[in-house]
Amino acid sequence: MKSFYPILFLTFLLACFLLSCDDDTREPLLEENPKLIFKFKFDPNQERLGNFGIPQAIPSTHAAQTPTFNLMGAHYIELSKKNDIPAYNGTQVYKSPVTDKGGAEAIDFDQALYAADGEEFYSTDLNSISPGTYEFVRISLSYQNYTIKFKHQNLELNGTIASFVGANTYIDSYTIKNEEVTVDENKLQGYWAFETDLPNVPIVEGQAPAGATTVPNPIHNFSPIPIGSCLVTGQFENPLEITGTESSDIVIVCSLSINNSFEWMDNNANGAFEPTEGDVVVDMGVRGLIPWLE
Repeated sequence: MKSFYPILFLTFLLACFLLSCDDDTREPLLEENPKLIFKFKFDPNQERLGNFGIPQAIPSTHAAQTPTFNLMGAHYIELSKKNDIPAYNGTQVYKSPVTDKGGAEAIDFDQALYAADGEEFYSTDLNSISPGTYEFVRISLSYQNYTIKFKHQNLELNGTIASFVGANTYIDSYTIKNEEVTVDENKLQGYWAFETDLPNVPIVEGQAPAGATTVPNPIHNFSPIPIGSCLVTGQFENPLEITGTESSDIVIVCSLSINNSFEWMDNNANGAFEPTEGDVVVDMGVRGLIPWLE
């Protein structure tokens, strides 16, 4: 009977040894490929540019304010090695699906990319990007959601605007802040809707004039963008080098100028947005893009 325990102990040790051997022979976990990552930054102090990338003042008959951005949407990203590569002919990084549900081909609102300030909005394996030296990044923006101040009957109030800046977008439905809006059709660049924080006030929808949305493109003379496009262009301070041998992620921060980016015709020249007094939105475009490596 006494000899049973040493045998049991030896059996236990053998079992532990075999389990240990099994652990040692397991396949190692595969390392993930390094990524190319894009993030948004909304900068209220970045220079305010016009369509050609030149600083632009607010027209004397207009007023503007810097909104508080909640969300930005994009549906296309490309990297460009030179300033004379035609728009949409650079190295394509991403393109969201399009749809003909609304008739003409359009951005599918439900399938574009969306992110808040500081958030990643797209990433891909670095090995999917052709090695080279890239000087520019171009992003086709499609949607903005931001909070603004407005005035009504001498009250200073807040409201939320959903702004569609893509050339043509099919929208099933969307939520501004709390209220859902059903559209079920295509909307051209400049369509917007406004929800106030006042109770029982209906949603206000509008359409900015054609061609009024600012889309900064500092290489306009060499590589213009199509009319109605929102392909914002920015130049790296130091060109982006992709060698194809990277061992860690590359993070591109896409800093967008929101400096007085919400602009309207100021009927009484008081500098306040008063939609009930006839103030009309004319421009909701961003005011510049500066890409830099995090």
